[in-house]
Amino acid sequence: MALPLLPGASRERNIGKEKFHKSQHWGYCNNVAMLVGEDKPGIGGEPLPGQKLKPKYSVFPEGMGSDAPAWVAFDKQVLSFDAYFEEEVPDKNQELYRIRHCKMYFYPEDDTIQVIEPQVKNSGITQGTIVRRHRIPLPPPHEDQFYTIDHFNINIEVILYARKYKIIDCDQFTKNFLRKMGIRLNPPTGRPDDPYTKERQKILDSMKPLRPYERIDTLKQFLEHDGHVLRFFCVWDDPESMFHDPRELVLHYYLSDDTIDIKEIIPVNSGRDAVPLFLRRDKLPKYAPTGLYQPGTITSRTVLNVFGKLVGNRGHYILDNRKTGAVHQEFYRDSDLKIGAVINVWGRKIKLCDCDEFTKKYYRTKYGIEDFTPVPYKALPPPKPEKKFPPYTGFGSEEDSLCSCMGLLPKPPQRDFKKFMEKDRSGMESNILRFLAKFVTDSPIDKDRKFIISYFLSDDTISVFEHIQRNTGILGGKFLERGRIKKPGQELFKSEPSEYFKAQNLFVGAKVCFHGHNFLLVDADEYTFNYMEKHANEFSVADIGVILKKLKDITEPRSREIRQVFAATDPEHTKVIEYDPFRNLIVRITDGAFSEHEIMTLGRYYSVRDEYEMDLHFRLAAAQEQLKKNSFENFEQLSAVLIYNDREKCGVLPHEMCRTICKSFKLPLADDNLQALLTMFEDDHKQVEYKKFVNGLNWRENKIPACQTIKVPLKNEDDWSGQPPCIPVKGIKYLPLLDDLFGKEE
Repeated sequence: MALPLLPGASRERNIGKEKFHKSQHWGYCNNVAMLVGEDKPGIGGEPLPGQKLKPKYSVFPEGMGSDAPAWVAFDKQVLSFDAYFEEEVPDKNQELYRIRHCKMYFYPEDDTIQVIEPQVKNSGITQGTIVRRHRIPLPPPHEDQFYTIDHFNINIEVILYARKYKIIDCDQFTKNFLRKMGIRLNPPTGRPDDPYTKERQKILDSMKPLRPYERIDTLKQFLEHDGHVLRFFCVWDDPESMFHDPRELVLHYYLSDDTIDIKEIIPVNSGRDAVPLFLRRDKLPKYAPTGLYQPGTITSRTVLNVFGKLVGNRGHYILDNRKTGAVHQEFYRDSDLKIGAVINVWGRKIKLCDCDEFTKKYYRTKYGIEDFTPVPYKALPPPKPEKKFPPYTGFGSEEDSLCSCMGLLPKPPQRDFKKFMEKDRSGMESNILRFLAKFVTDSPIDKDRKFIISYFLSDDTISVFEHIQRNTGILGGKFLERGRIKKPGQELFKSEPSEYFKAQNLFVGAKVCFHGHNFLLVDADEYTFNYMEKHANEFSVADIGVILKKLKDITEPRSREIRQVFAATDPEHTKVIEYDPFRNLIVRITDGAFSEHEIMTLGRYYSVRDEYEMDLHFRLAAAQEQLKKNSFENFEQLSAVLIYNDREKCGVLPHEMCRTICKSFKLPLADDNLQALLTMFEDDHKQVEYKKFVNGLNWRENKIPACQTIKVPLKNEDDWSGQPPCIPVKGIKYLPLLDDLFGKEE
């Protein structure tokens, strides 16, 4: 009768068991049926009776450490142990056993072991790799298992293929690794000495050489100074030469072996034979020549016959460390060579006159010499005769005629191509200076004629056009063909090159004479003023620093009087005066020492900005139009980058940072326009409000109508007619000018 399935009332062990699968223990190996699953568990994954399954994880709990495979986790990691083993020596009476020290390496990535014995000099034993790297099985009766990291520790013995190794110590990395694995390390033991090796060392230490030994070692000097050469420039005054001309030589001193070679510098067309060396490389004796020595007289070692002929005819020779009777020669060393010294080169007196930089550095470092003043040995070259050119003949240009005198094959004159590439028209940069001019004449007909003088910076040429005026009876248009213009008052047929008008000769207020026509420059376009002020180092009339210094030198003694004059010109105390009164004051104060251009530069520098310059909407509309033409729409990305750089989230960024970010987005705006827009969005602390700046440029969402912005018609530079600017400098702030001249008034 079966018992009911009640708790405690049944002896069935499979109650609650869910796994009943069987492992595959049998299979085929080389077409032979055999047991292939010795390590596989029984039914349901339970071990068979007497079976020991390998743990799936190490002694550490599951989840600790890395899940990477061992060949990745322990890549290039090696555990190093110091060990030794005893080897019997049955065929020698001097030693019964031998102690052999070795290194044992364990590779955790694949549990392989390698044993290496270090090489010992004159051991007579084949040393090196004792056990190649592979997995080593445990000694019987566990030969079916292999050595793992758990089998290693300090001060234990391991058996590898019936040979017993004693582990005595390990390196620091191995100790740390074993501690992390949870292995308690044993204290290290001492390394025993091999009795035969110890006895043999005693014998070697007690032995003394019967012959004196002298070691000549030049390897260290060669390794330290190989390739290091000292170079001296020398001169030899040959007394036997016909004209007693000095001969220039170059001396090389090789620091690797203290040898010297000398080369001669043979001048061109000197009549001397070209030889490769004046002195071949060798050690140079100081007192040479002293006669010839017999072969064997000069040797590196001296040999003594101890017994002579006392014992038959046979002698006994030993080395003499005192070198009795040896011939001692003194050779030149680096300490003997210095500038100004005279050395003996086989009877020739050669004077050292100079050296190169490496030689100076060497003597400065080793000997502390600082004086390397060269000795003059070359006669001053004769002065070159001045080349005189014939005067200009009048045919062709002066440059072309001059080139025909420079050589047998005439060449056309070369243009300044670099200047042409730098100053040629590029985009909006025309590199043309335009001035408004009129005749300097008393003729009522020519008084009102107006001319446009254009100076081309790329090739220093000038062209003149006359402005067309109705009902004058004079045809306007081209007045003077483009070309270089000579300054007046020069002789036509002369040898020296003529002087031509330069850009520095043209400025407002200057009087110039072009081929007999006298012009007065009365005005210039905006590009010309801006260019001259930007390149103030080339144009002194547009350099505000030079102008202020010049004005200060004139007005400094009358500072109080000048302040009163300016204050009287401004009765309403607006701190601003018109340009015409300002010009009249400067002319009166300086007694006409200032040109019109210098006065205009002062007025432009201290001027009050007009409404059209301050019109933000006008600049934004122009910028939006430029962005629209170039299809720029990355406003969201630009705003995101600006917000990211605003670490404090205060809504403002420095001016230069905003400019750099805009340049990184390749914003299609000229640099001066971009700078002006950023300046308009600055707050009181000179920080740019970048959100307003981006919203103002966004032509998609915040488009500004063109009719709202253009208050003053702007003319193209090429269409400039030479009329006075329609928006001249009106107001000038004179207080900053007085402060810069005389300092702030207390």
